[in-house]
Amino acid sequence: MSLTNLFFGVYPYIALTVFVIGSWIRYDNEQYTWKTDSSQLLSKQGMMLASNLFHVGIIMIFFGHFAGLVLPHGLWLGLGISDLAHQWIAIIAGVIFGIMCLVGGAMLWYRRMYNPRVRVNSRRSDVFIITWLMATLILGLLTVPFSVGHAVKGDPAVMLALAEWVKSILLLNPQPELMTKVDPIFRAHIFFGMTVFLVFPFTRLVHILTAPFSYLTRAYQIVRTKRRLA
Repeated sequence: MSLTNLFFGVYPYIALTVFVIGSWIRYDNEQYTWKTDSSQLLSKQGMMLASNLFHVGIIMIFFGHFAGLVLPHGLWLGLGISDLAHQWIAIIAGVIFGIMCLVGGAMLWYRRMYNPRVRVNSRRSDVFIITWLMATLILGLLTVPFSVGHAVKGDPAVMLALAEWVKSILLLNPQPELMTKVDPIFRAHIFFGMTVFLVFPFTRLVHILTAPFSYLTRAYQIVRTKRRLA
């Protein structure tokens, strides 16, 4: 088996299997660990700016990847968006939200590593995942010059090959040979991205899968002050 077949034909299913089953087991057996573990109480300095930049950036990057790689190709064409226009939209949005995420993530990484109170309360998985996410993001931003080069030449072939590969994985008909058509930087970025799914159940990232919707409908808490009787 070639490395291409291993990394882009087998590894995606290993990562997705661990992601699904691992998250299920953790939620079922360790719900008290299913939380954000926010460190804001330990140090608030710069936290709001860094957190907002990082979270807005990474959420928009996720939905951008989903729209560009998972949604049917025909949908974009049906909306009157050509392959080349699609690629330029991806480049511009990727740069904007990628830089937002990079700035916020760098601030959070520095805080995690060098704020004494935050660092002493950090687990190894906390340090690992923020570092891995930043590495994945940087690799993604490094793909931008290559994407621009392809777009300037009017060649969306790499973007289409990536979308076809994602489609083949989701339809359980892997075509790893498609990845031989893309630049190595894209393959590195994708490998790092797949590894995020692999380690997901073992980190604080699990909080992504839940949202406190019940908070909107829960009963009000009654809080009484304790007054000293005269």
